This record gives sequence, C-alpha cells and structure tokens, in this order.
Amino acid sequence: MGAVQREVRMANLTDRIGRRLAQFLQTESSGYEPYTPSDPETLKAVLQPGDILLVEGNQRVSAVIKYLTQSTWSHAAVYVGDALDPPGDGSERHRLVEVVLGEGCISVPLSKYRTYNTRICRAHALSQADRNRVVAFMVDSLGLQYDMRHILDMLRYFFPFPPVPVRWRRRMIAFGSGDPTRAICSSLIAQAFQSVPYPILPEVTRAPGRAAAASTYSRSEILHIRNHTLFTPRDFDLSPYFAVVKPTLESDFDYRKIVWGSGADANSAASG
Repeated sequence: MGAVQREVRMANLTDRIGRRLAQFLQTESSGYEPYTPSDPETLKAVLQPGDILLVEGNQRVSAVIKYLTQSTWSHAAVYVGDALDPPGDGSERHRLVEVVLGEGCISVPLSKYRTYNTRICRAHALSQADRNRVVAFMVDSLGLQYDMRHILDMLRYFFPFPPVPVRWRRRMIAFGSGDPTRAICSSLIAQAFQSVPYPILPEVTRAPGRAAAASTYSRSEILHIRNHTLFTPRDFDLSPYFAVVKPTLESDFDYRKIVWGSGADANSAASG
C-alpha cells in the first residue's frame, strides 16, 4: 500500500472517529443560564452584513474552548444579511454562516441563538465593498468539512491531566490537519477578514528607537497570532479594530424610562 493510500485511509478513519466523538462533545452541559437572551428580531435590526456574532455555548466542547482561551465566548458566526436565498418551505431565512463541530460550514437562522448569551463585534470603518467580500467568502465556504482532527485534540481535555500552561493554550487549539478544505469556526472567519485584508490582532514589531519588550516570549507569541489557525472567538472581542455593538443601546435606550421593582424603588428612596 502506497503512502498516499495510507494517508487517505487514516484520514477516513479519523473522520469516522471524529463524528462519533462529536456527538459526545456536543452534549449540553447543565446549569447554563443566559443573562441576556438574544431576540432574533432585535439582532436583525442591529446587525450589518459582515458583523461577527460571538456566542457563549453550553456544550461540552464549549467548556473546552472557554478553558483554553480563558474567555466567555466559545463560538463565532458571521452575519450575511440576505445573501442566501429564503427557504422554499417558508421557514426562517438563514442569515448566519458558521462552522459547526461535526457538520462543517453551514448556514443557520438567527433564532438558533435565541436562548444564548451573545455579543456583536463590528469591523470599524469597513467599506461596503469589503463587507461584501467578507460575506462572499463565508457564503462560498458553505459545505467545507469540519476539521475532525481538531476534535481529537480537544478530547484530551476531558481526561484528568494537569492543567495546560497558559503559554500553550493558544497553540493547543491550533492543532489539526491544516487541510484547506477543512475548518473551525474562528479560523474561517479570520481567513475571511484577512482576505480583505482587515486587521484582527496583527503582528506587532518594535519601533526604531524604542526599548525592547521585557519578555522574548511575548514578542514571539504575538508573531504567531497572524496565522489564521491561531485565532479564537475571543480575539474578535479583544481586537482594537472591532467595535462591540449593544442592541439595547442602539435602540434609543433611556435609563429614565426603566420601570424598577418595588425593592429597587425602596433602595433608591433610602439612598436619596
């Protein structure tokens, strides 16, 4: 048997194992409580094509990603507006494109995340033409397979090994096949914005005449971040080039119109 055939057989075996493990990783965790449920109509009124919707997931795989990234956000999707045709059966239109564990790159309706904590991240001053390019990139990626080797990498964190050192966590979630026909959620979105190109967490270099950074490790780690496989959902939240959009504040929020409960009124009166 040639090397190519062995590689194909190994890839097929990995896919079969990965699909079974995906079912385990997608099991929902108990105790999840959304503090700010996402009303689909409210999101639709605020979202613009090319916006990123970060999601706090409630699955086992979500717990792994949160641990490795030390972040609230475990998933990311891109809002594509009306770029996709409406379903023929009259059901809700799909306006999000995402990469899902075990399924690959798919489109879903906004109502999928009705009961989840979410955050909108918007690329600042991104031109309409470049927004369209980001949307087109995501739409053209529909059908890509999920990187099953990524599942095998994440599964290790369900075993009682010592905690993963902070400096290794980002590299741990970058493991995988590296196959361009396969993807994970944040890496595909990073590719979409890099194709414009638009910065997320770009490489930082020392300016002439300035003192060197105290840590050599810090400099080398930042250099690695440019690789799209090293991006995580939280990077869009941390990026200085993406604005956080709050739907409530976008809809003429006025704190003076809030109707407080009797307990709050009593406390307010006491403090006054």
